[in-house]
Amino acid sequence: MNERSQKSWLSRNWPWVLPVGCCSGCLMMILVFVFGFGAAIFGVVSEFVDASPVDEVTEIAKQNDKVIALLGDNIESKGFPNGNISINNDSGEIDFSIRIVGDKGEGTLIVKGIRVDKKWVYEDLYVLIKETGEQINLLEQEKIPEII
Repeated sequence: MNERSQKSWLSRNWPWVLPVGCCSGCLMMILVFVFGFGAAIFGVVSEFVDASPVDEVTEIAKQNDKVIALLGDNIESKGFPNGNISINNDSGEIDFSIRIVGDKGEGTLIVKGIRVDKKWVYEDLYVLIKETGEQINLLEQEKIPEII
């Protein structure tokens, strides 16, 4: 009687199992690292945007007549703020700029301030118009003529 021993599945298929197994394991590790790192970066950036008064200062710029005249009606902030933010409980400091774009042009919104009791107090708040180089101070109140 002739007994023939058959090779195991792994010994017959190792030339393709080994590279596929290693590559898929490495690919999974790379994906976990990339998505984990991306989620961490997104969390930090979203925390910065939430903690900073980006929406508040953009709204102030949207209500300024000079800014509307130079940039147009649909003014929106574009991109992420560029600068520094420091928050410690209810206090903090900000110093950043963010690009704003309207129908007619674009500019840079410059913000510098402090946070006292969870409320932002601005020391510098102005828009620098890209096309003209004009600087519009958003902290100046327009004088209302007195009616006698």
